[in-house]
Amino acid sequence: MVTANDFIPAPYTKSVEQGVFQWSTPSNIALVKYWGKKENQVPANPSVSFTLNNCKTITQLAFAKRQNTNSNFSFDLLFEGKPKEDFKPKIQKFLERIESYLPFLKDYHFTIDTQNTFPHSSGIASSASGMAALAMNLMSLEKELNPAMTEDYFYQKASFLARLGSGSACRSVQGQVVVWGKQANIPGSSDFFGVEFPHTIHDNFKNYQDTILLVDKGEKQVSSTLGHDLMHNHPFAERRFAQAHENLDQLIAIFESGNVEQFIAVVESEALTLHAMMMTSMPYFILMKPNTLEIINRIWQFRNETKIPVCFTLDAGANVHVLYPNHVKEKVLQFIQDELVGYCQNGQYICDEIGIGSQLID
Repeated sequence: MVTANDFIPAPYTKSVEQGVFQWSTPSNIALVKYWGKKENQVPANPSVSFTLNNCKTITQLAFAKRQNTNSNFSFDLLFEGKPKEDFKPKIQKFLERIESYLPFLKDYHFTIDTQNTFPHSSGIASSASGMAALAMNLMSLEKELNPAMTEDYFYQKASFLARLGSGSACRSVQGQVVVWGKQANIPGSSDFFGVEFPHTIHDNFKNYQDTILLVDKGEKQVSSTLGHDLMHNHPFAERRFAQAHENLDQLIAIFESGNVEQFIAVVESEALTLHAMMMTSMPYFILMKPNTLEIINRIWQFRNETKIPVCFTLDAGANVHVLYPNHVKEKVLQFIQDELVGYCQNGQYICDEIGIGSQLID
């Protein structure tokens, strides 16, 4: 079994003075939600997600050897080419968490230049794609310092590091369907990193579509960190954690059989359960907006009338992810344009689909 100590490197075999890497890393949308965590970004329950393709963070990491190293990290942070001071504390905390696994961090000055293809802090898991992209770049530097590193180790450690920045980031590194968290029926699954779903996936779930309806593009009402903390001493926490294991087991069978109706039941239940946990915590929060509920009801009505297998899921925010198989894409997009766009802020939505994970940009 892989432990955290397996990611502490042996002495490096090469030295590197300076360089630049750039990675594009997507967000992901959880089908079984992780909500609640233990120490060191360990999830209280397992989760499984679709990796997205179009909603991504593109991060360039420039690095140069420092003449005089001291006890501080040295980095500049740019967002869309401009200094972004309010992001820096999160990066500082991330570097502190991963220093024992990347002992070269204080040897370099880093310039981190990052941009998103979607609104950040609006419930499309920008921290997931952002932290995963930074982890990929840092691993590229470590591979320069240790050229013998295997590809499997590279991606596994990248996922491990990304998790220490943002839990769900570990699901954005590699793979189309990714499991994070120890689950008896998922070989190789771990609380420390995401693994590609190892079982059969029916053609019904290949090229699955995700159209994200931007109900509210503003900052999230509750940060994910605070939201997860509310699961401590939550009256329904233990039953919720058990339910997540049960739903993940169900999805194993559903992915194999191709039963889209059962898929819809699990995914929508998971979304509503996440929000129920927030509504029954102390303090309590309602993260949905009136338009979120209108969209959900319209989706239910459309599905009932047309028998088209479209469903929704939600992250910890007001935006709605509309999930559907590729073969009904035209009909669902027409439905979205006819009936749902009016509930989106400024009529905005993003068309996305399942992707494969991070990609190095030459």
